[in-house]
Amino acid sequence: LEAVKCKKCGKVLFPPRQICPACKSRDFEETKINDKGKVEAFTIIRVPPSQFTDQSPYPVAIVNVGDGVKVLCQVADCEPEDLKIGMPVKIEFRLIQKEGHGGILNYGYKCVPA
Repeated sequence: LEAVKCKKCGKVLFPPRQICPACKSRDFEETKINDKGKVEAFTIIRVPPSQFTDQSPYPVAIVNVGDGVKVLCQVADCEPEDLKIGMPVKIEFRLIQKEGHGGILNYGYKCVPA
């Protein structure tokens, strides 16, 4: 999970950005964020967009991975009723959806119980 750290103020940005929102610096160094964190907030999507109807209902959580970084992602391998605030999770790179008849595969971040 690649991120950048501002050399001027130390803010960690994920995903990486061109300008630090805290101090407006453009001077960064590459860093990595934790792939483990805790659920800070979540919701259950019961009426999803059309491309996710086969996954409904599914949870989406804000995961605090430390260094001031929070990641918004779908929670996989977890029943919605089992998800709790403070639950430890691991962020993984996984299939998000298949698009169209050509079978275009879209990958991104999901978290799973740790």
